[in-house]
Amino acid sequence: MTTAVILGMGGLGCPAALAISEERPDLRLVLVDPDRVDRSNLARQILFRDEDVGRPKAEVAARRLRNAEPRVQRFDEQSAPELLRDAEVLLDGTDDFATRFLANDQALARGVPLIHGAVLGWTGQLAIILPGRTACLRCLFEGPPPPGSMPTCAEAGVLAPLCGLIGATMGLATVQMLDEKKLFFFWGAPEPGVLYRWDARRGCERPLPLKRDPACAACAGAASYRERRS
Repeated sequence: MTTAVILGMGGLGCPAALAISEERPDLRLVLVDPDRVDRSNLARQILFRDEDVGRPKAEVAARRLRNAEPRVQRFDEQSAPELLRDAEVLLDGTDDFATRFLANDQALARGVPLIHGAVLGWTGQLAIILPGRTACLRCLFEGPPPPGSMPTCAEAGVLAPLCGLIGATMGLATVQMLDEKKLFFFWGAPEPGVLYRWDARRGCERPLPLKRDPACAACAGAASYRERRS
């Protein structure tokens, strides 16, 4: 069975998982999140209800979806090999920079396509990263910002409808990627190698084509990994 791994069952992971489950009920979803449902989550994390407060997010979400398996654990260097063992696509909806870059590195090292999503305040972004073919997060940002240099989601807040938009688009990209073996993306779906940015305050979207950095060690590792697999 085809497997998609989703990191973070929050404002992005919930709509992404729901969209995938409805469109591809044959798909196996692995839901990874160490946290429990908090009452403050209910406005934007659409798989949870009042009675779920205090329960593990991954377990609650898995009960509401088809073919979903919960993993109540953190995604780190120790857990990544087992979590990504059967993955054909990785969706990253986490809310901290260190995990985002770890997801980028682990996906590239294993040749797993990565769908990255993020929301902070009124802005959101999404990118589809194909190992060995497109630029990755480190090509654009090099690495996580210094601790404390940027506000967290808890500090800046997030716009709930924007979470739904980006999460659903992540699900759309996943379905399209898995349905089309040649990775042909239809009109309206996000294309690989482009960073899409939404500004909800101004009501606009801005695509930014990403260029591979020849000095990117993560991309170089992905290329050599693909050669070993071929």
